[in-house]
Amino acid sequence: MSTQVVILAAGMGSRLGRSLPKPLTELADGRTIMQQQFDNIRFAFGSAAQVTVVVGYKLSHIIEAFPQASFVYNELYDQTNTSKSLMRALRASAPGGVLWMNGDVVFDPEALERAAKMVARDQSFISVNTEKVSDEEVKYTTDAEGYISELSKTVVGGLGEAVGINYVSRNDKAALLRQLGRVADQDYFERGIELAIAQDKLRFEPIDISDLYAVEIDFAEDLERANLYV
Repeated sequence: MSTQVVILAAGMGSRLGRSLPKPLTELADGRTIMQQQFDNIRFAFGSAAQVTVVVGYKLSHIIEAFPQASFVYNELYDQTNTSKSLMRALRASAPGGVLWMNGDVVFDPEALERAAKMVARDQSFISVNTEKVSDEEVKYTTDAEGYISELSKTVVGGLGEAVGINYVSRNDKAALLRQLGRVADQDYFERGIELAIAQDKLRFEPIDISDLYAVEIDFAEDLERANLYV
């Protein structure tokens, strides 16, 4: 079965101050953020990977740039957050697990090669960076067995940061989807994961990619840092 991959790209990305959707921001090597994501997906999973992009803001630009993808529309992109975009994508997905990523992450292709091993095991996971723990980023803690227990920007004593590349297994998908439907419109998808862990006993394994680059592009300085790697 080919791997199902979702890219969350519905948001307006206003903090970067660009007129086009943030995933279409050009990098120093001439590719857009989303093009390097497509390249990384192909590197790890081959051309058979099924990529679905959740679109909203100026969706026609993304659809025109990536006609090979499938698309899910978040018509409330200006009123909702990533929880509802992911919810729509999981509802539209075929049976089986789903790998997803935020549409504004520039990352080392090796990150998805590591992910591919977990996908093959059908083990739900969160890719993490343990080298830094910034107040404004999504942080995590683990339980006694090493699985994710807390996952949010308000975590105290975080062990590291989530980098925006994640996977939910076939057996865990229904519970996560149910929790994403329950959370508030402005919640990030991490809130749905937290509830699924607490209430449905889901187990998400942290996958450490601290030795690889992964930069979430929110501001101009993030783009400058990402351009040092590509």
